[in-house]
This record gives sequence, C-alpha cells and structure tokens, in this order.
Amino acid sequence: MNAHPILLQKKYARIIKLFAEKANLTLGEALNFFYNSLEYKLISEGVSDLHCMSDDYLAEDLAEEFNLKR
Repeated sequence: MNAHPILLQKKYARIIKLFAEKANLTLGEALNFFYNSLEYKLISEGVSDLHCMSDDYLAEDLAEEFNLKR
C-alpha cells in the first residue's frame, strides 16, 4: 500500500526531526542521512506499510541504522 505523497513528506519531516534529536545531528545532517538510508527506500516503496508505524519507532530504527554505519 502506498500513502499519499504529501502525507509521506510530512511524515518524513517528523522522522528527520526526531532522528536529529536522537542522534545529536543537525537537521541538515539528519536529512542527508535519511534520504540515503535503507529506511527511506523501504518507506517510499511502501514495503510492509512502514509508513503506518509511529514516527518515534521509525526515528529509532533510523538511529539504529545510523549507528551501524558509523
């Protein structure tokens, strides 16, 4: 299932903000990492309806991906 593109953009913004806070990154750094992450790829492709998960859950998952790539 795919979400409406405008709703996804708003969700991305919330995830990026939470991720920046969790990973102690600037919004620019968080934005760059997010759009190059596996998390973004999966959400944008509608895999497993990840867009239905909470913003906090997705930000935490993104932080885990970030820590693995450090």
